[in-house]
Amino acid sequence: MEKVLNSRAIHNVLAELGMSQKQLADAVGTSSQAVTNWLKGKDFPRPASLLKLATTLSLTFDQLVQTSAPGRPIIAYRKKANAKTTAAHIAKAEGMGMLLKPLVTYLPELQALRTLITSPSTDYYKLQTAVSQTRDRLGIGEQATLGYESLIGEFKDCGAILVPVLWGNKGNHENALHIRLPQEDVTFIFLNLDTRLEDFKFWMAHELAHVFTPDLSGTEPGEDFADAFAGALLYPKACTEATYRAAIQHTKADSMIGVLMHQAEAHMISLNTVYQQVKQYAKAVHLPPLPVEETVIHALRNKLHGPLVSEALFDPMPPSPQRYIAACDNTFQTGFFHALKHMIVEGGTGAAYIQQVLDTPLLDALALHEELRH
Repeated sequence: MEKVLNSRAIHNVLAELGMSQKQLADAVGTSSQAVTNWLKGKDFPRPASLLKLATTLSLTFDQLVQTSAPGRPIIAYRKKANAKTTAAHIAKAEGMGMLLKPLVTYLPELQALRTLITSPSTDYYKLQTAVSQTRDRLGIGEQATLGYESLIGEFKDCGAILVPVLWGNKGNHENALHIRLPQEDVTFIFLNLDTRLEDFKFWMAHELAHVFTPDLSGTEPGEDFADAFAGALLYPKACTEATYRAAIQHTKADSMIGVLMHQAEAHMISLNTVYQQVKQYAKAVHLPPLPVEETVIHALRNKLHGPLVSEALFDPMPPSPQRYIAACDNTFQTGFFHALKHMIVEGGTGAAYIQQVLDTPLLDALALHEELRH
């Protein structure tokens, strides 16, 4: 057992305080690299630095430090906007991760050679190179609409197991949950199908970035890169360049927004993704930004949205266990339910296991268990 900093708790406090890692390093009296190493678990602060950390962040020792056991699952939540991840959320997900360990032996053989981005960077041009190579590998042109179906094979090739779930679209439900089992070298990615199509595509691209950069999993730089990669992959430079030229010809903000909205609809992505990528392009090539207020974009984004992925897949809702499992097997090419079936048939695993690993109501778990045990 060894001690590591509770990076999730620290990131949450930094976000609440509006403090960067650089500012935290200055307050503690150390380098930014030292703080990065602490948060990644590569190093642990000396007692004097630990005390300064606790004082600066107003955290107790128990809140600041966690005991790391070999093989402990690495967790990352993709919560809906304004929803906070609590210690209870992490503990629950870690429990799910521990329960997934016995399932690994039933999975099909995983790909040993995997795609990695060895030097991930949010630099505009390096990022565009990474997404251009990814699109080339997928066989998708620079200006073509990227469907989430095109990304599915990449997860499979990188040893990641997709687990489509139906967690609802109201309240603080997750868009996605990432559970990495370091000892088994397997990543389970739970994707909430009760998510708007444009958000679903973004989170799939975000998760793909994490799969390409496993060493950054659970860190702030990892989250920054994943967000940047997702936006650029869905709407790369070739698209933003043409959109900027078309929008800047208009003199009124409403007309410019119309251009952005048309592109968002054409590419089936959010208006905010188009806006942010055009903004990044203009900054990179030293052009004036579009005179469009970001608050207007967010207001429109909340009014304009596509269908839920679950509705598009399963109309009418809800799906029968048979249709749900078939969609997971065929559309998402996941070996999860095939492995789960073997575990149930060979090991006599009960419905309670399904309820816990899928975080689903008991009645739904019983129905899935009945379908899988035959």
